[in-house]
Amino acid sequence: MQRYILIIDDEPRNIFALVAVLKSKGYRCLTANGAAEGLKILQTREDIGIILMDMMMPDMDGYEAMSWIRNEKSLADVPIIAVTAQAMVGDREKCLNAGANAYISKPIDVDALEDLLKRFLRIYDN
Repeated sequence: MQRYILIIDDEPRNIFALVAVLKSKGYRCLTANGAAEGLKILQTREDIGIILMDMMMPDMDGYEAMSWIRNEKSLADVPIIAVTAQAMVGDREKCLNAGANAYISKPIDVDALEDLLKRFLRIYDN
């Protein structure tokens, strides 16, 4: 079974660009327009292989969402890549300490993202 990439971001243009690039490379994507919607998807789907989590969202940010995911027994092992425009000293460590498996800054280097996906995403062919 091929797993989905769940993209959680509050900016539709970011979602559109990521989905376009990832689908062109053969990945299957689901999207959520914010953390609350993303958490609902995670509660109802068992085929999510990895999460691309925007860190700066209104209402619930990526840090809070990652904490919730890591505290859910059934979701605790799903890899999360923190995606953020914040690229200051210490931001990477803050994301990793909050529960991310990896960190990538915006604008996204597609080759670096694909390397991370290959490292963390397990794709099962039928």
